[in-house]
Amino acid sequence: MENLTDIAVFVQVVKSGSFTTAAERLQLSRSVVSKYISRLEERLDARLLNRTTRRLSLTEVGKVFYEHASLGLQEIEEAESAVTRLQ
Repeated sequence: MENLTDIAVFVQVVKSGSFTTAAERLQLSRSVVSKYISRLEERLDARLLNRTTRRLSLTEVGKVFYEHASLGLQEIEEAESAVTRLQ
């Protein structure tokens, strides 16, 4: 589940446009969010985000990963909803 958490945090960072806003929305510290992103990038052996003090942007690899990851998370949410409706 560690992988899924890392991916969900990555998607939230991209949606939020910043580590700080993502951390607030996830109720985590900024350093924990950064740790999750670093761990994900290390596991994938790819840089997903370009970070500067003023700007955050996706790398080409990050764009592809975000597209797939956000769809995957959406599918998981839909699966959970389907199960809830059946109970």
